[in-house]
Amino acid sequence: MAAKIRKGDKVVVLTGRDKGRTGEVIEVRPTENRALVRGVNMVKRHQRQSANQEGGIISKEAPVHLSNLAVADPKDGKPTRIGFKVLADGKKVRVAKRSGAEING
Repeated sequence: MAAKIRKGDKVVVLTGRDKGRTGEVIEVRPTENRALVRGVNMVKRHQRQSANQEGGIISKEAPVHLSNLAVADPKDGKPTRIGFKVLADGKKVRVAKRSGAEING
């Protein structure tokens, strides 16, 4: 099945402690059905010092399940479901169900 959420998409968190927050997808992990979203689901991790990175407690993003994310509609920024449409030239594009707008990428 074609990917509905891709790297670079603006998404809205639907449930959990970050409900309502928006962010950009940094990485998608299709085998785990999870995605990393910039600034969402932040966790503290202990980092050992190395030659190129300082040690200490750092904050980083933890993966969020894809079912808890929805793509933000390009027109109004509200969560929307995704559909697919085949254009006249045979190209398949993602479409926001809410407004009918095409989603870039």
